[in-house]
Amino acid sequence: MCAAVGDMEYRLAEEQDFSQVMNICSKDDYSGLDYMAASFHSWLQEPGRLVFIAKMKDRVVALESALLVDGGETVVFQGLRVTSDLRGHSIGGALQKHVTDYIRHHHPEVRTVRRSRGDQPSAQTLTKYRLTAKEAIVSLCCESTNLGPFITELRSKLLVQTNSRGPVTLNQQQADALILTDHVVSNLLPGQTMINNWEPLKPMEANLEVLHRRNLMWIADREVEPTAVSLCTPPYSVPYRHDALRININIFGQSLPSVCSVFLAQLEALLPSLHGYLIFLIFVHPELWPGLRQFCQNKADVSFFKDYWEVVFLEADF
Repeated sequence: MCAAVGDMEYRLAEEQDFSQVMNICSKDDYSGLDYMAASFHSWLQEPGRLVFIAKMKDRVVALESALLVDGGETVVFQGLRVTSDLRGHSIGGALQKHVTDYIRHHHPEVRTVRRSRGDQPSAQTLTKYRLTAKEAIVSLCCESTNLGPFITELRSKLLVQTNSRGPVTLNQQQADALILTDHVVSNLLPGQTMINNWEPLKPMEANLEVLHRRNLMWIADREVEPTAVSLCTPPYSVPYRHDALRININIFGQSLPSVCSVFLAQLEALLPSLHGYLIFLIFVHPELWPGLRQFCQNKADVSFFKDYWEVVFLEADF
């Protein structure tokens, strides 16, 4: 095992590494929802992101990326992949150590490290990291032809709501201003953390450019002092099925009616452009998971992709 780790070489990833990187990503990883094929090329071009690979005998065996955020004071580790036949042999840990050493040498201004994970961290992990935020995921899947009837069914459930104006779609300027208000930061953001998909950011102006790159759709239940704010990623292909698209919707707030309202508004905005097999991941406050799941019960052949699923966000001094 140690000899194998010692035989590895590390370098920054390049475009020509794509096919080998795809070879270390199994179709079954992450329940078929792996984003690497959709993200790899854009990651190589993203400002502030470093993508490293580990090679052994001219073969790519692992990948890790590090995104500098919070004005360069924080690094977010994302995307660790290790080829299936070498998992459990310290390959990932050795690559992460190399990336950590590189950042400490080339970016001494970094003071904090963040990670996200989809399982409960061990007691040992929590001795090294602080748990800063947590979200629960309601996951849905359907053929695109079933989305319209599903939306109609959800809309009928919201007829009892009293907010006649309904949710509002925010332009970039409105979203930038709203997400940094004391009201949103203190009352809506989990652990006072801006989260897009699994990516945790401190609510500060320096991070707005990171969110701009994601081409997000922002919808709130109202423009001033909202009780729910949501952001949605553009759909992207995943290996689950040849025509499968993954869509991530983060909803901040603890009012179930408001959360249901902005969720429905996100679906209505997406409807005209979607085709194929759709897989939605909706990230909400854990206490709202049962209520949102019940709201999504339907007769329109939209199924639950997984049962209760949680993502935790960890932080430590670097």
